[in-house]
Parts: sequence; C-alpha cells; structure tokens
Amino acid sequence: MSIQDYKGVFVFAEQVDKEITGVSFELIGKAKELAKDLDTQVTAVLIGYEIADLAEQLAQYGADRVILIDDKECEIYRTEPYTHAIYSVIKKYKPEIVLYGATAIGRDLAPRVSARVHTGLTADCTGLEIDKETKNLRMTRPAFGGNIMATIVCADFRPQMATVRPGVMQKIAPNPDVNVVIEKFHPEFKPNDQYVEVVDVIKKVSDKIDIQDANVIVSGGRGMGCPENFKLLRELADALGGEVASSRACVDAGWVPKDIQVGQTGKTVRPNLYIACGISGAIQHLAGMEESDVIIAINKDETAPIFEVADFGIVGDALKIVPLLTEKVKAERAAK
Repeated sequence: MSIQDYKGVFVFAEQVDKEITGVSFELIGKAKELAKDLDTQVTAVLIGYEIADLAEQLAQYGADRVILIDDKECEIYRTEPYTHAIYSVIKKYKPEIVLYGATAIGRDLAPRVSARVHTGLTADCTGLEIDKETKNLRMTRPAFGGNIMATIVCADFRPQMATVRPGVMQKIAPNPDVNVVIEKFHPEFKPNDQYVEVVDVIKKVSDKIDIQDANVIVSGGRGMGCPENFKLLRELADALGGEVASSRACVDAGWVPKDIQVGQTGKTVRPNLYIACGISGAIQHLAGMEESDVIIAINKDETAPIFEVADFGIVGDALKIVPLLTEKVKAERAAK
C-alpha cells in the first residue's frame, strides 16, 4: 500500500475518569494547523466507557470528526485493549498523522501502537510542521540533553506518529456552536493473556495544584542556597495566588519533589507569570518555561542566560529581593 493512501490528522483524545486531558485539546489545536497545510481534516479518537457526551467538547476545540470506541473493556486504561483499539482504527481509517500527549498513558500507548503498525515514533516533540515540498511531518525535539534540537522525518512509513508534552502547544478558543460527525467503532475486543486485570484503583487526593495548571509560578534554582529558603518562594506564590516550582538542580539535590520540576526532564509550563529566582537559565530549563506570557528573572549574575528570555530582569540576591516583592504584593492586595 502506498503512503499516498493515508489521509487525515488523528489525535488520541485521552480521557481519565470521563474528563478529557488538557493536552488533548492542545493537540487538536496543532492538528488544525497541520491539517490546513495538508488540505485534510482533524479526527479525534475517543476511547472509554459511557463517554459519548465528551465528543461535543472535542468539536468545540477543533475536531472535525470523532471516532468513538465506547466499550466496557476500555473503562479503565489498560495497555493491550487500548493498543488494539488504536491499531484497529489505524488499520481501517489509514491516517497520515497520529498525535498523542506525552502523559503516563500516552507514553505507554504510543510506542506499542507504533511497533504494531511498523512505523516510527518521535517522542516529546516541541515542534510540529509540514514540509512544504515533501508534505512530510517535521517533528522537532531536544536531543543530547537539550543541547541541540533535532528534526526527525518519517518519510517511508505511515502513519507518522509523535508524542507532545502537555503545555507545549496551545489550545484554540472553543466554539460552542459547532457540530461534529461521530462515528462509532467496534474493534471486537478478544481478551487474552495480555489483558491485565485491574483489581482496585486507589486515588490520592491532594490540595496541591499541578504546576502545569497554575497561572502564576514562582520558581527557584540553585541560587536559593538551601531547601529551607524555598519557604520564601512559597510566601510570594501564596501572595500572588500561584504555585512554587523549581529547576532540575534543586530536584537532584533533594531539596524539592520531582513533580514541581520545570524543564526538559521535568514539566512544560505556560503560566501568565513566571518568576525565576536564582535560576541561571540553562537551555534545558528554558525549554520548559520560555513560552510563559510574562517572565521575571532575579539573579545575581547579570550575564545569566535567563535574562535573555526574561521580559523583566532584576540583578541581585533573590534571598533579599523575594521577601521585598512579597511585602509589596501583600500591601497592594491589602490596599484593594
């Protein structure tokens, strides 16, 4: 079969507990751009159980069509049923491009599907674009620890597949007045020894907000000196209604937990305000936060790379400046 027989940009619309993940909407937005360059449509593949009502949300964010797999076997994510489902969709519909979020589920699912359909997979992409001459998908991702950017092309096999980390792409503005074509698809699940049995699901409830969902982030680096000084960042974050994050150096030193790390090996964030305190601005860290709306950098080294991406820079000791900022913010809030 020729690669010309493959058409359309497909997005795996990941849902957990009947709630579509934010990265799925982000991918649909990027898929609209790619589909426009290829003169084709965007299809969202929605898998789960009793989740048909979620299709309208996918339409609002840009999906032209939804392929719905609604089956008891897919109520809780399991590798084999979901792999079989996506494989069956690809086998029938022959998409040119398939995109996944680089979530725990997407990182488990995408490589299994790529192996089963005998195609390539580019992981953790930060850029996707269509080559104007060849019409191949150019998939860009950091390589060698983030020191270079590699652009990868899957020229000979289809579909072209990629995972994209949450926060890298932007959602389009939702349109509540659109309709979508819903096609129900039944992959005919046949449980085998690769179907694990989920005995119980234990959910941990936390009052912490994921830094990827925060509108304001106060982030600290090695320049904070010690883990105890992160309480200064917490006070400023609380005053601003935001969350605390960190660079990799602080995680490696055991100062803070991994789930608040920003950067190439951490999370990608896009808040309205990012305050970098004592962070030098290595390329690996910048890859995770440079798309923030407003960046304020505080660093004693006036030549620190962080100042190259910052909208506002303060040269000085973060341990002295952060408390002053906190006082000013609290005073402004109190005055209002």
